[in-house]
Order: sequence, then structure tokens, then C-alpha cells
Amino acid sequence: MAPQTGNIHSVHPLTDITFCAWVGQAAPGDWLEYHRGFLGIDVMPGMSTLSDKDRKRLGALARAAFRACEAGLVHLVQQRLGPDRFAYFAIARPKTGATPVPLDRLLVEPEAA
Repeated sequence: MAPQTGNIHSVHPLTDITFCAWVGQAAPGDWLEYHRGFLGIDVMPGMSTLSDKDRKRLGALARAAFRACEAGLVHLVQQRLGPDRFAYFAIARPKTGATPVPLDRLLVEPEAA
């Protein structure tokens, strides 16, 4: 299923780069559904039913979403759809007058920075 957005058009499949681009231009209150499934399982090698390529793409996307949340750019929420199935959303927060977070900070692994 293609990611859904509120007030924003999205591309499929969503990547960490397209997610960061969305964060950069999203208005406060805009939302993006970035995954459906069970994120903790879907990114685990040996447990995920996704291909290695899709699993790695999803892992990079989830890390970028978490860093955007830590930077105060989005709220991350989830909605239970059923047993072991959730919809994961990023909701854009109001932009502050603080120094913007560089895109590469959202994309780079914290250990590599």
C-alpha cells in the first residue's frame, strides 16, 4: 500500500530521502503515513517477510523518522489496525526560529557522525 499523506502528495516507495524532503516542506499539522505493518518485526533480518532491499529501505526510513522526531520536527504516532498490524504516521510540528537541522544529520547514522 502506498504511503498516505494529509495535505501532501507522496511517492511510493517512500525512502529516507523522500521522507526528509517531506519534512523540509511540510506545514504544521501535515501528516504522512510512512509504514503499515509491524515496524519492529518488518526491519529485523530473519523475521521480516520483506525482501532484503525493502527491509533495509524501511530501516533507513525508520531511523530518519526517529531522528526527525528527536530534532523536534515531527511527532511520531501509530494507530493499531489489528493484531500485529499498525499504521505509522509522522505529523509535522510548527517550525521554530531555531537553527534548522541539516538534511545530512537526519540521514546519517548517529554512530557515523
